[in-house]
Amino acid sequence: MSVPPRYRARSRGDVSGEESRAKAVAVATELFALTGFKGTSVAAVAAKTGLSQSGLLHHFPSKAALLTAVLEERDRQDGDFLAGTSGPPLGWAAFDALAALVARNSTRPHLVGLFVRLAAEATEPDHPAHPWIRQHYRGLEQWLTDAVRTGRQQGEMAAEAPITAIVRTTIAVIDGLQQQWLLEPDEVSMTAEFEVFVATLRTRWGR
Repeated sequence: MSVPPRYRARSRGDVSGEESRAKAVAVATELFALTGFKGTSVAAVAAKTGLSQSGLLHHFPSKAALLTAVLEERDRQDGDFLAGTSGPPLGWAAFDALAALVARNSTRPHLVGLFVRLAAEATEPDHPAHPWIRQHYRGLEQWLTDAVRTGRQQGEMAAEAPITAIVRTTIAVIDGLQQQWLLEPDEVSMTAEFEVFVATLRTRWGR
């Protein structure tokens, strides 16, 4: 018989192991964002985490496994934020949710840096993050496709709104703003400029 995780007893060893794992993921996120996957060593992550290299490898048997954990944690955080309690938003609500995520990311430059750097590196087919980045864009395209299709069906968006063009342009704007913001954070406001983009979409394709 099981009980909810909140009420499940755990040994101190389990708690300590979870804390070490979570700290290693946080440290790896920071280092991957700064120097990329290729420029980050397991030894560097272990040292900053306060573990021996063998201790780190106990939790993550390879650097690729550590990268996977970092990307999964990023997806979990962003997915929970976007979905809320009622599932993925559709129609214009999807674009409002993206605007909220852009605003949230403007307070997390290390995660934006992680994504921008790894997305560039992971275009190489043999990069450990290549499958993840392909799945990331497939998932984003599918969600926004469903969002625009639903918006058309429910009368929020014009029936002739071009689904593919809106989806791909939205993704391109987000990626481009992230890159420019990292280069000139004092000059570029991801939040304000993405909101302008969404307002332009509403003016052109709203009903």
